[in-house]
Amino acid sequence: MSRDHQELARLAALRSYQVLDRPRPVVLDDLTRLAANMFDTPISAVSLIDHDRQWFAGRVGLAESQTPLDVSFCAHVVPARAPLIVPDATKDSRFADYANVAGEPGIRFYAGAPVIDEDGHVLGAMCVVDTQPREVSDRQVDDLVTFARQAAGHLSALRGRLRVADLGDELARSSQREDDLVATITHELRTPVAIIQGYLEVLGEQDGLEEYRRLIDPIHRNGRRLVEMVDHILAGTRPAEAPIPAPVTTVDLNTVAAAATAACRSLIVMRGGPVDLAAYEPVPIQADLARLTHAVEQLLRNALFFTPPDRPIMIRIEAVPAAAIEVRDGGCGIPEDELPLIFDRFFRGRRARENAVPGVGLGLTIARNIVRAHHGDLIVQNTADGVCARIALPGPSGRR
Repeated sequence: MSRDHQELARLAALRSYQVLDRPRPVVLDDLTRLAANMFDTPISAVSLIDHDRQWFAGRVGLAESQTPLDVSFCAHVVPARAPLIVPDATKDSRFADYANVAGEPGIRFYAGAPVIDEDGHVLGAMCVVDTQPREVSDRQVDDLVTFARQAAGHLSALRGRLRVADLGDELARSSQREDDLVATITHELRTPVAIIQGYLEVLGEQDGLEEYRRLIDPIHRNGRRLVEMVDHILAGTRPAEAPIPAPVTTVDLNTVAAAATAACRSLIVMRGGPVDLAAYEPVPIQADLARLTHAVEQLLRNALFFTPPDRPIMIRIEAVPAAAIEVRDGGCGIPEDELPLIFDRFFRGRRARENAVPGVGLGLTIARNIVRAHHGDLIVQNTADGVCARIALPGPSGRR
């Protein structure tokens, strides 16, 4: 097949996913937010390469829904079919003259991995972007490839559900309607907030506006809290009969733990005490990376809120006899009479109320629902020193 015919086949495959010019799928926004947290970059995107543009099917830190190909780093990933790492775009002759490098937002670092579908078509790239030069390790490149596989898996699941819905399956129709509603709400709320936050970041970097930083920073911080709260409530109030999409690809449980820790970075810094995250050999599982990370994040957030800085918090991973991840803390524990209620929606224990711990009582509900969708078990119990929250999961063979 000639190169022109290959490109036509790729574009036909891209359009078959029916995501161009539509509200962004929430799962892809979640994935980009997770990637930005894990790589500590202000920008991340799932960029789909059309014939004359790149469309952001998932994005964080970008106000535009699309850009021309003449400023696209991701377009270079498609023909190469391999990760592209640009430590400093100003020193790379391919990109130094790009408008988004020479001007705003001043891109310096780019890392992208190809999003390849089950038929072998490169739909685009999963990327993380920074305005500061930087390097990445081989492990980080592997993690980015995992993110790209997750993006491809989500796109495949979305297309499959659309096809089933077209055939008249009511469950798929219901699930698709819910996804469309959530995507629309997310688009209508998070897009304007993201634009506001982008302008606040620009203002915060302007010389002569230092005296206004005390006003700008709280607005920016509370904008992030608003978006996170809406996402949290949407996840926690999902109808019980609405299926959570199945796990999509093989991921390393260590990557899940690292991503959850990165997502809680600000809380860890605020608390002041360290989180002990040990390195392990790879523990492969079938999982939705963003959702499983969100479950572990909920457990880690609870540990951070209820554990004094001088007491330990540990994340442990097991491969045998089954894949498992534990979050252990040295906090105050859970009153025994409240243990049967901790997974109830909107339940907040008296210690959370007494200490004004933020939240609406959905964290453990969300975590358990996610774990159950992965055919796993979540057990939370008191220990002699605090609380242990343990997630046990099937391995690649499906055994627990």
